[in-house]
Amino acid sequence: MKQKRGLKRRDKVEAPLPASAGVTIMETDPVGNGSPSHDDIAVLAYSYWEARGYRDGDPEIDWLRAEQELRARRKD
Repeated sequence: MKQKRGLKRRDKVEAPLPASAGVTIMETDPVGNGSPSHDDIAVLAYSYWEARGYRDGDPEIDWLRAEQELRARRKD
């Protein structure tokens, strides 16, 4: 039996914290090019969908938003 990849319903992903929360996000960058990891982007994009109650929206827009947010955090 093939196992599905990715997040499962039981995996709890918290909504992103505002920058004022004072939390530092540590992303892994195995390539060393300054880009957020695939997993970090996926988790944040998933949290956007979760915050909308698991409906509506566009996964690609969520992905791009998450990628942009993580890059901005890295610059700070």
